[in-house]
Amino acid sequence: MTKDALKELLKQYKTGELSESKIIALLSQPPIDEIGFALLDRHRELRKGFPEVIYCEGKTPEQVAAIAAKITANKHRLLATRATPDHYRAVQKKIRKARYHQMARCITLDTFPEPIRTGVVTIVTAGTSDMPVAEEALITLKCLGSPAQQVNDVGVAGIHRLLDKAEVLSNASVIIVIAGMEGALASVVGGLVDVPVIAVPTSVGYGASFKGLAALLAMLNSCASGVTVVNIDNGFGAAFAAHTMNKT
Repeated sequence: MTKDALKELLKQYKTGELSESKIIALLSQPPIDEIGFALLDRHRELRKGFPEVIYCEGKTPEQVAAIAAKITANKHRLLATRATPDHYRAVQKKIRKARYHQMARCITLDTFPEPIRTGVVTIVTAGTSDMPVAEEALITLKCLGSPAQQVNDVGVAGIHRLLDKAEVLSNASVIIVIAGMEGALASVVGGLVDVPVIAVPTSVGYGASFKGLAALLAMLNSCASGVTVVNIDNGFGAAFAAHTMNKT
């Protein structure tokens, strides 16, 4: 159930279109849709501000399509992450307006909602190889309703590139820093700004980076204040946290 749907029920009760017993019956229904292999949480949007998001990895195209169809049938917004072209083709057969964002590996409906925040979330990447994670964060923020912008390829190997963007960083409400290799960029940005910094380690780098573990540990050990860390390659999680912090 969406907030708008709940408001409509209360409006119909107030005007007498729905009786008290009918309202109680409707609100007493378990907020779950069972589709055999999945239990969908219909009240996620009421609690969290956004409906259940589909994590496609490990799911078959048919499973993702069935979940997406049920979500949209309930008038909820659609976001599916870690989606492949096969997932998208299956979803589009059921939802013709579905759109695939190739670099982000996300599926959404064809339009994004109007922003519900005024503060801007700035997504900063160390290198071009980090952009798939950045794009996942960007698409998530657009779905949630937070304005977002990107500052790409400003890693510590050429620190002057980052310093050149000092004004952009200073105008952000929240900053997401995405970096692989040694993950030093999050500490550098954290030392320059007075807003929350969400660090995302990526699995980019040669062998000793251990598929993002080195960056993760470096970010967790950051000496810069105000830096928090999400899991490796978790652009979605960083974006959701940033939107929650972006109260302006």
